Amino acid sequence: MPVQTKILSGVYADSMTLMALSTKVNKLPGVQKAMIGMGTAMNKAVISDVGLMTPEVEAASTSDMIYAVECETEEMCAEVLAKIDELRTASVADQSQEKSYRSLNKAIEDNDSSLVVISVPGEYAANETRKALEQDKNVMIFSDNVTVEDELALKQFAHEKGLLVMGPDCGTAIINNVGLCFANAVSDGSVGVVAASGTGAQELSVQVDALGGGISQLIGVGGRDLSEEIGGIMMIDGLNMLAQDDQTKVIVLVSKPPAESVANNVLEVAKGIDKPVVVCFIGDGSTESDSTENSANLHFTNNTLEAAKKAVQAAGLSVDTDTKSYDFDYEKINASFAKSQKFIRGIFCGGTICDEVFYVLKHATDNVVSNVAKNAKDQLEIGATSHDHALLDMGSDEFTSGRPHPMIDPTARNARLVKEAQDPETAVLLLDFVLGYGSNDDPVGAAADSIKQAYTDAKKDKRSLQIIAYVLGTDRDPQGKKGQIDQLKDLGVHVVDSVVDMGNVALKMMPK
Repeated sequence: MPVQTKILSGVYADSMTLMALSTKVNKLPGVQKAMIGMGTAMNKAVISDVGLMTPEVEAASTSDMIYAVECETEEMCAEVLAKIDELRTASVADQSQEKSYRSLNKAIEDNDSSLVVISVPGEYAANETRKALEQDKNVMIFSDNVTVEDELALKQFAHEKGLLVMGPDCGTAIINNVGLCFANAVSDGSVGVVAASGTGAQELSVQVDALGGGISQLIGVGGRDLSEEIGGIMMIDGLNMLAQDDQTKVIVLVSKPPAESVANNVLEVAKGIDKPVVVCFIGDGSTESDSTENSANLHFTNNTLEAAKKAVQAAGLSVDTDTKSYDFDYEKINASFAKSQKFIRGIFCGGTICDEVFYVLKHATDNVVSNVAKNAKDQLEIGATSHDHALLDMGSDEFTSGRPHPMIDPTARNARLVKEAQDPETAVLLLDFVLGYGSNDDPVGAAADSIKQAYTDAKKDKRSLQIIAYVLGTDRDPQGKKGQIDQLKDLGVHVVDSVVDMGNVALKMMPK
């Protein structure tokens, strides 16, 4: 099929804007493939990988914007290229109340904001972040693919100046009741959060909201902050900031299991704070009984649901601590599977969601693999065919380099869920749908055709397929949680109320 490209010299837009634009263009009639991005080496490599490379694209510079499309006819390609201009212009018009700048320095000069969000290709993010820090601005780095060396230098510099560097690869924050990037619309309240995990922070915040609590501040610090290399610099600084925040009455720390020495340093700081601190190192076995030296203000848990309950209780609200029960007919489901169907398969947008489900399953069986697993024996390599109980985080860097995150454009996730459903060994399929300001405007709708195909393919093969989904969000999110859940139930999907429940219900559904 014909491929056409268009190069706009000296025209810039941030990666999130271009990813969202690419998503819209790929949905246009007659479009087989489309990509819009800046002329970086990474973007060019992706364009080449998907078969859209032309000499014009090869010659584009990093300051050029690239349109690349493949359509059914040459005429359609020309029409789509013109349509991209219309969509981009409309997007700019929608933001007409916001002033555009050609440089960060000029934007800072014209505004008195105390925080800058950086969303540029990773190779440029460190330089732009340093510029903002030198102007005494806190920074949220949405960009990924920033080196560890740059991250450490930036965080050390920020620490010296008493500033925050949230990130890199920080997808969620709520500062002074304003949600940033993939944040959810939750109630204002007294629970402060410092999180080294994006969807973990989102899940914590929506569960606090559902329990009647609210968020004072949510500080994302990036997934590597608690590594040996970084040393928890921003986790500790964020903790100290929340200790001084009058609105924050309870603090929650959220992270995947940190390096042991870093965890010890963080906990030493937490012990000295005159507020309850809930420590949620996801999947870690830590509890209050692990150390008699822990201060009475520390409360340990290893999943976000329990962390939310402990935080809301510490804030003085009543919480139902009973385990959620569902009226699914487990006995009938258990008996419905074919002999070949032995495994749970999870295809996730959220990395921490994948992590939490991994540890739920791991607690019940050692037969679990994932691309998020820390131990080599548990790892599912990228590109490998799923085997055993297999969980895949489609939002990891290897899937999102130069491509839209599946929370924005679920095309790659949809293809994988169909593939997993076609596997005769798949019994239960797990899916997450993450709502929020930066996410797809109808994530369930965008996956509906793939879900229908999954059920159809299983039925043709005389297999029973059970799909369990969790919708992370609130009814105040732009997508509306109830409407998303209703769509799933209409499709025949089992819907649960938390990430932890997704894993537990899946285990109950498995053939005995």
